[in-house]
Amino acid sequence: MNIAHRITDIVKRNPSKKAVVFPLKRHRDGSYTYHHYTYQQFDERSNQIANGLVKAGIKKGMKTLVFVKPCLDFSAITFALFKIGAVPVFIDPGMGRVNLLAAIKQVTPEALIGIPLVHLIRLFFRSSFKNLKILLTTGKLTWGKMQSLTSFGDQSKFFTTQDLDKKDLAAILFTSGGTGVPKGVEYTHSIFNHQTDMLQEMFNLTDGDVDLPGFPLFSFFTMSMGMTSVIPDMDPSKPAKSNPAYLIRNIKDHKASFVAGSPAIWERVADYCHQHQLSLPSVKFLVMFGAPVSLELHQKFSKILPNGTTYTPYGATESLPVANASGKVILESAKDKMLGGSGTSLGRPVMGIDMKIIKISDAPLARYDQVTELPANQIGEIIIKGPIVTKAYHQMNSKTVEAKIYDGEEIWHRIGDIGYFDEQGELWFCGRKSHRVEDGDTLYSSIQCEAIFNQHPEVKRSALIGLGKLGLQEPALFVERKDGRILKGQKASRFKKELLELGKNHSHTLPINKFYSAKNFPVDVRHNIKIDRLKLKSRANAGASL
Repeated sequence: MNIAHRITDIVKRNPSKKAVVFPLKRHRDGSYTYHHYTYQQFDERSNQIANGLVKAGIKKGMKTLVFVKPCLDFSAITFALFKIGAVPVFIDPGMGRVNLLAAIKQVTPEALIGIPLVHLIRLFFRSSFKNLKILLTTGKLTWGKMQSLTSFGDQSKFFTTQDLDKKDLAAILFTSGGTGVPKGVEYTHSIFNHQTDMLQEMFNLTDGDVDLPGFPLFSFFTMSMGMTSVIPDMDPSKPAKSNPAYLIRNIKDHKASFVAGSPAIWERVADYCHQHQLSLPSVKFLVMFGAPVSLELHQKFSKILPNGTTYTPYGATESLPVANASGKVILESAKDKMLGGSGTSLGRPVMGIDMKIIKISDAPLARYDQVTELPANQIGEIIIKGPIVTKAYHQMNSKTVEAKIYDGEEIWHRIGDIGYFDEQGELWFCGRKSHRVEDGDTLYSSIQCEAIFNQHPEVKRSALIGLGKLGLQEPALFVERKDGRILKGQKASRFKKELLELGKNHSHTLPINKFYSAKNFPVDVRHNIKIDRLKLKSRANAGASL
């Protein structure tokens, strides 16, 4: 079923319900003026856009770059493309110019819907945009063959949504490239529908819930459930710089019950709530994804959410959700093990997902009979299979071969993480496979090692790196202090001694005796919280340790 049919069904049930809300203006007193579409208005607006896009030449199967800032029409544009059967392509603009232009060139889009700035940029980097045949802007100024979406207001409010096969391509979503080359992940309408159903069942969401998505694409799922989606007053490309006071006001104004996004957003919100003795009584589900969530953050929100708790759904662009854990359960039953360096508790696989732990390999595994499954409590590579697992990277066959394992007519995805199942069937995350450190038969995982040193009262966070060639590596640790200082002389010696003492208390950190300091860790562009260990490793090669 075309995912857009869900909007039509919601209109039949509840046409006057608010579909999407946008903070149009923030006033000096902190209050907002909001604009919104009801579901009927949203459906009609997306129909108008769909009619305009068809007249402009966009058709079923056409890859269409979408570079539009969060606004009332952002979701309307996307659902208009779904209704046509066209394929929206979403690329994170924060991934850096080189990666961004390479991704655009690689995906060979035929149409572009973008803000005026994007159209200006394409004039200077023509080779990346050379396949474009149709140009549309959200602004009023046009030139050449470009058309403006602002002129679509006189289009018909009726449109017949394309009936599509479940295998038809629905969208291409690019990974952030935080641990490698950005890759275009192929989504089908079947995958979108299964994701929507699984998320709704996982959190028991109803059309009475109100969503505030810190990651814009998340609203596609909640709107497909009939929820109201409130666009937060923030720049989604810079979650770590979001203003917590703005977000709290947005949550309170609309009594948001389901809020989601990077931990970088919610760290700021938690600190602000504690400083100003605020609570968020409307929030039932505070969902964080993109990086492991600290016990400290779960603890802070346990005092802020009187009627809810935190959640940490596990997955990736290629497969989401595959497991889920609540902060309440983590604090009650997993806290001590996490502090002891057992990894991060991820809960159990969600219904409908098959998950295995296999022997770690950096080589392609073409068939499942090449896989070696591992028993409980043994760290290995995490692989998953299920209806929300994507099948391929777009026009990147070599990357698809690296990430997929064929099991008859089914496909396992190598998610790129390492972890293990305990005796109770709970999944424990130990870090990215590419971040592991190996010295002979000894494996050091980033999450397990860093958990020990992060308990030092002066440490904000730490990052494990390996010096030398994989298999013959010396484990070392970068440390970012809470005060942002780089210590020298006796203070540095004292600090190193204290870190060594922490490490001696655990067998898996005992061999770590080389430490480096950094004022600020480099992080990923999408969630602003995943540590870029490759950059840290290059710093280690160029600088002196503590």
